[in-house]
Amino acid sequence: MGHSHSHDHHHHDLRGRNLLISIVLNILITVAQVIGGLISGSLALLSDALHNFSDVLSLLVSYIANTYSKKAASFDKTFGYKRAEIIAAFVNAATLIIVALYLVYEAVERFLSPKEIESNLVIWLALLGIFANGFSVLLLRKSASENMNMRSAYLHLITDMSASVAVLIGGLLMKFFDWFWVDSVLTVLIAIYLIFMGYDLLKRSFKVLMLFTPDDINLEKMRSAISVQPEIKNVHHIHIWQLNEHEIHMEAHIDFYEDITISRFDEILNEVERVLHDDFGINHVNIQPEYQKDDAKDIIVQD
Repeated sequence: MGHSHSHDHHHHDLRGRNLLISIVLNILITVAQVIGGLISGSLALLSDALHNFSDVLSLLVSYIANTYSKKAASFDKTFGYKRAEIIAAFVNAATLIIVALYLVYEAVERFLSPKEIESNLVIWLALLGIFANGFSVLLLRKSASENMNMRSAYLHLITDMSASVAVLIGGLLMKFFDWFWVDSVLTVLIAIYLIFMGYDLLKRSFKVLMLFTPDDINLEKMRSAISVQPEIKNVHHIHIWQLNEHEIHMEAHIDFYEDITISRFDEILNEVERVLHDDFGINHVNIQPEYQKDDAKDIIVQD
């Protein structure tokens, strides 16, 4: 048992170390691209810097989540810090969309009055982004297959590398063909991608923060699945919500035909928990048993 704990702790430390290296590399890329974008006049380079900066925030969230996942819950923090990553995701997504919209505005202005750009600097900084993000991708590749949090960081870094490839192509087109309008086009494409990713993240994090029922859970099917027990008369007053990306909680009232014993209730509860976990991915269940109680029996009851 001690060996298992030590092994898991080692994986936490290794994931944390690799994330920290990726964060430092992405901060260096972001700073270099901002300076390079201002010097060269490339809006595409600045928009890619924004993309990298958004992923620095995402990597930081992953790092904090990885660190705090080792902390135990306490009397004043019974859920620990499990929602920190959702709050951060919501704020990051909202900010990302606002800045991306501003980038589109700037790109249109630039397209109407093109400006000569120092393409050599754009090319070298794009290459820096490709190699640094490529190294980070290799660092996180193994952990990405074992952990959802690490997989999200891994996917962010792959998209970073792709954006840097697009900027490199744009730099080469500007260098050899003087197509400076390509810079504006790339900026709009990167901004659209940021809006698409940001909106999806904003929507998903908003649903979790508002305690909405996960999209893939059908309440009627779920109620039918746990009502197959012959002792169960009715399942009502159901609440289902996500605590974070990985945990789904459910509470409900179950009305029984007979005044069953506590030991029999425990047996039924074990089967209900198994069905909810295996068929609906619900991993925390709180059931209130009832017998001939005079209350509303609707599937949803407004508290």
